[in-house]
Amino acid sequence: MSELLVLIDHAGGAPRKVSTQMLTRARVLAAATVSPVSAVGVGAGAARTADRLGQFGAQKLYVWDSEEATRYVTLPVVEALQQVFERSGARRLLFPSTNFHKDVAARLAVRLGAGIITDASDLQLSDGDMIVSKDVFGGATITRSHVRGDRPALIGVKPNAFAAEEVAGGPVEVVDLDVALSDEARRSRVVEVVAQAAGDRPDVGEASIVVAGGRGLGDASGFELIGELADVLGAGVGASRAAADAGWIPHRHQIGQTGKTVAPQLYIGAGISGAIQHRAGMQTSQLIVAINKDPEAPIFQIADLGVVGDLYKVVPRLIEEIRRRQG
Repeated sequence: MSELLVLIDHAGGAPRKVSTQMLTRARVLAAATVSPVSAVGVGAGAARTADRLGQFGAQKLYVWDSEEATRYVTLPVVEALQQVFERSGARRLLFPSTNFHKDVAARLAVRLGAGIITDASDLQLSDGDMIVSKDVFGGATITRSHVRGDRPALIGVKPNAFAAEEVAGGPVEVVDLDVALSDEARRSRVVEVVAQAAGDRPDVGEASIVVAGGRGLGDASGFELIGELADVLGAGVGASRAAADAGWIPHRHQIGQTGKTVAPQLYIGAGISGAIQHRAGMQTSQLIVAINKDPEAPIFQIADLGVVGDLYKVVPRLIEEIRRRQG
């Protein structure tokens, strides 16, 4: 059977959470069809991901460990992936459904004549077809698409759609790619990269605990209280779209259909009513705690624990109690 490819998102050789999640699911799908799972890593440090990827089921790693991959815009990654498809004969690729990787996949699909689906929330097999589920209309409807035949298919997987599970894997075969960039790929060059200050808190998309604030905070200063609660819990800070659109917190913290999808062990939402757009991004959290003074707030419909009250009275008491128990 042809290889099942997984495009790895990494930071200097450390695979991001979505990469290990995709490999976990790919391992299950490949086992059913007796297909090998092959990862694809591009960019400086990509070769260092091999051992870690093997722990999640990768059997082979196609790697282009070069700064050339990020020195230009989008097309270097496209051309590297095109080479992998040509060398491997693979017909399926899973990729992280992020803005950058969607751009890569769209351009690659044109070159390969491939089908493409983004924002997949589930992947199953049925009679040899891959069944791709996707939440639409804020999670109110689920579409299921059948991927069949020999036409290449590129499938974007939402972060936190699956849990990452390690396996006792063997050594990973590393295949080096020799990518000679076209003139077209060199046309747009990255001239400056400005890193956003993230502080000491974990990224909201990767954190095991998330504390989020919404319109009920009243203004931007309310996120100081949200941050204080997050810090005592070692949590990431999230926000509703209303709070981000109001400029109270950068949009990189936004949770929801048009923001990040999170699935932490614990989610605490304060001053968030729970619009369907927001729920689509956090409703798979293992434990949901909602704090809102409106007893009819929609978020209470999915909360495991609900506190009806003024968040400015509840949250300080919660912080005080956590600190007391921490000693």
